[in-house]
Amino acid sequence: MTIHITDLSFMAFIGILEYERDNKQRVIVDLEIEYDFNGNNFLDYALIAQSIESHIRSSRYGLLEDALNGLSKHLIEEYPKITKLWLKITKPEIMDNCLVSLSDSWDFSKG
Repeated sequence: MTIHITDLSFMAFIGILEYERDNKQRVIVDLEIEYDFNGNNFLDYALIAQSIESHIRSSRYGLLEDALNGLSKHLIEEYPKITKLWLKITKPEIMDNCLVSLSDSWDFSKG
Protein backbone atom coordinates (compact mmCIF):
# COMPACT_ATOMS: atom_id res chain seq x y z
CA MET A 1 0.00 0.00 0.00
CA THR A 2 1.21 3.53 -0.69
CA ILE A 3 0.23 6.70 1.16
CA HIS A 4 0.60 9.94 -0.81
CA ILE A 5 0.64 13.27 1.00
CA THR A 6 1.03 16.28 -1.27
CA ASP A 7 1.32 19.99 -0.62
CA LEU A 8 1.55 19.74 3.17
CA SER A 9 2.22 23.44 3.74
CA PHE A 10 3.20 25.22 6.95
CA MET A 11 5.48 27.93 8.30
CA ALA A 12 8.85 26.92 9.77
CA PHE A 13 12.41 28.06 10.32
CA ILE A 14 14.54 26.35 7.69
CA GLY A 15 17.61 27.64 5.91
CA ILE A 16 21.15 28.87 6.43
CA LEU A 17 20.78 32.53 5.50
CA GLU A 18 20.38 34.96 8.39
CA TYR A 19 16.90 36.10 7.40
CA GLU A 20 15.83 32.44 7.09
CA ARG A 21 17.08 31.75 10.63
CA ASP A 22 15.17 34.78 11.98
CA ASN A 23 11.92 34.51 10.02
CA LYS A 24 9.60 31.60 9.41
CA GLN A 25 8.97 30.79 5.79
CA ARG A 26 6.49 28.54 4.06
CA VAL A 27 7.67 25.02 3.33
CA ILE A 28 5.83 22.33 1.43
CA VAL A 29 6.34 18.63 2.05
CA ASP A 30 5.36 15.90 -0.38
CA LEU A 31 5.85 12.23 0.37
CA GLU A 32 5.08 8.67 -0.54
CA ILE A 33 5.15 5.95 2.09
CA GLU A 34 4.98 2.28 1.20
CA TYR A 35 4.04 -0.26 3.83
CA ASP A 36 2.61 -3.76 4.08
CA PHE A 37 -1.12 -3.53 4.73
CA ASN A 38 -3.13 -6.44 6.02
CA GLY A 39 -6.26 -6.11 8.11
CA ASN A 40 -5.92 -3.56 10.87
CA ASN A 41 -2.24 -3.03 10.10
CA PHE A 42 -2.56 0.50 8.67
CA LEU A 43 -0.79 3.84 8.99
CA ASP A 44 -2.86 6.92 9.87
CA TYR A 45 -2.04 9.58 7.26
CA ALA A 46 -3.49 12.37 9.42
CA LEU A 47 -1.13 11.50 12.28
CA ILE A 48 1.78 11.26 9.84
CA ALA A 49 1.04 14.75 8.47
CA GLN A 50 0.86 16.16 12.02
CA SER A 51 4.10 14.40 12.95
CA ILE A 52 5.92 15.83 9.91
CA GLU A 53 4.82 19.39 10.64
CA SER A 54 5.68 19.12 14.32
CA HIS A 55 9.10 17.63 13.61
CA ILE A 56 10.11 20.24 11.02
CA ARG A 57 8.82 23.14 13.13
CA SER A 58 10.71 22.01 16.24
CA SER A 59 13.98 21.10 14.50
CA ARG A 60 14.95 24.41 12.84
CA TYR A 61 17.07 22.78 10.14
CA GLY A 62 19.67 24.74 8.23
CA LEU A 63 20.12 22.72 5.05
CA LEU A 64 17.29 21.04 3.19
CA GLU A 65 19.55 17.98 2.97
CA ASP A 66 19.64 17.79 6.77
CA ALA A 67 15.88 18.29 6.94
CA LEU A 68 15.26 15.41 4.52
CA ASN A 69 17.58 13.05 6.38
CA GLY A 70 16.27 14.07 9.79
CA LEU A 71 12.67 13.73 8.72
CA SER A 72 13.25 10.28 7.21
CA LYS A 73 14.90 9.13 10.45
CA HIS A 74 12.02 10.57 12.48
CA LEU A 75 9.38 8.86 10.33
CA ILE A 76 10.98 5.42 10.36
CA GLU A 77 11.38 5.64 14.16
CA GLU A 78 7.74 6.70 14.61
CA TYR A 79 6.34 4.33 11.97
CA PRO A 80 8.51 1.19 11.71
CA LYS A 81 5.97 -0.38 9.31
CA ILE A 82 7.34 1.88 6.56
CA THR A 83 9.16 -0.16 3.92
CA LYS A 84 9.93 2.63 1.42
CA LEU A 85 9.86 6.39 1.73
CA TRP A 86 10.14 9.25 -0.76
CA LEU A 87 10.29 12.83 0.55
CA LYS A 88 10.39 16.23 -1.11
CA ILE A 89 10.67 19.58 0.66
CA THR A 90 9.97 22.77 -1.28
CA LYS A 91 10.72 26.34 -0.27
CA PRO A 92 8.31 28.18 -2.59
CA GLU A 93 9.27 31.74 -1.71
CA ILE A 94 13.07 31.56 -1.47
CA MET A 95 13.58 32.67 -5.10
CA ASP A 96 11.46 35.02 -7.19
CA ASN A 97 11.66 33.14 -10.47
CA CYS A 98 11.37 29.47 -9.45
CA LEU A 99 10.46 26.92 -6.81
CA VAL A 100 13.36 25.24 -5.02
CA SER A 101 12.97 21.65 -3.82
CA LEU A 102 15.09 18.75 -2.68
CA SER A 103 13.99 15.12 -2.63
CA ASP A 104 15.38 11.73 -1.71
CA SER A 105 14.17 8.17 -1.20
CA TRP A 106 14.93 5.37 1.23
CA ASP A 107 14.30 1.63 1.09
CA PHE A 108 13.95 0.24 4.61
CA SER A 109 12.82 -3.18 3.40
CA LYS A 110 16.41 -4.21 2.69
CA GLY A 111 17.22 -4.29 6.40
